[in-house]
Amino acid sequence: MATRTTPRAVAPPDRPADAAGTAPGRRRPRRTLLPYLLLAPAVVLELAVHVVPMAVGAWMSLLELTQFHIRDWSTAPFVGLDNYRVVLDVDSAAGAELLHSFWVTVVYTIISVGLSWLLGTTAAVLLQRPFRGRGLLRALFLTPYALPVYTAVITWSFLFQRDTGLVNHVLVDQLHLLGDKPFWLIGGNSFVALLVVSIWRTWPFAFLCVMAGLQNIPNDLYEAAAVDGAGFWRRLRSVTLPMLRPVNLVLLLVLFLWTFNDFNTPYVLFGGSAPDQADLISIHIYRSSFKTWDFGSGSAMSVALLLFLLAVTAGYLLITNRRRNDA
Repeated sequence: MATRTTPRAVAPPDRPADAAGTAPGRRRPRRTLLPYLLLAPAVVLELAVHVVPMAVGAWMSLLELTQFHIRDWSTAPFVGLDNYRVVLDVDSAAGAELLHSFWVTVVYTIISVGLSWLLGTTAAVLLQRPFRGRGLLRALFLTPYALPVYTAVITWSFLFQRDTGLVNHVLVDQLHLLGDKPFWLIGGNSFVALLVVSIWRTWPFAFLCVMAGLQNIPNDLYEAAAVDGAGFWRRLRSVTLPMLRPVNLVLLLVLFLWTFNDFNTPYVLFGGSAPDQADLISIHIYRSSFKTWDFGSGSAMSVALLLFLLAVTAGYLLITNRRRNDA
């Protein structure tokens, strides 16, 4: 008896996709406006808080905007680059004062950033290994960074008082390190007081960043170094610091920008009028603008400071990227 075979149904071949990679019959996804709508508030705030004020400040630097024209900017004469010529001329009184503030700020920034990084790195390395009470010490070390700026600096201003401050009470009355109670908020000691407050406020941030970077270093590297006979300092120099290099590159740049632009610390500590020994460039620009009502010159100083910081940042990034590529 002959059997009859029925041919199996063969599936139709897949339809070729179009040039864009989408099979025919499927609709391409439409571009939605949702991402742009979500970014719109941030863009608007960025324009309102940073871009527009910078543009207005740059325009003000080209005007002779004094107290006689502050009510109506349209009456302020356009002077072009004259404000820049006055404030950047070191032979003039305004230029000499600005140069003095610039060098004070440079020294202040170098010392503050260097000591803040050193203290933060030292504390992070010492607290890397677990021990009882490590979490409490970490929380205590981060307290200065968590405190509001005005609360912390006002507290330090009371501590630095000559007759009733705790600093003189400890140094003079208890430890007898000084013969007479010095003034900390005026004169030459004002720079030291400003440095102490700045370092106290910024080193916990360095400690936090370095501590986070240490968590990404594999323990295998330390174990291999220990097997090779490397001690603590050898492991620190050959393992820890090279592995922390990407973190330190960003950390030092951020600390530099924060410290060089620091306004809150000297303003609160000295009441808006810092002594000459602690006359940072931010306070100098504030005094030139709001004390003498010369907003044109103050704006020119601000624009010059912005260009200087941009140049330093660009040079720093260029050098670090070149060294990274060479390595």
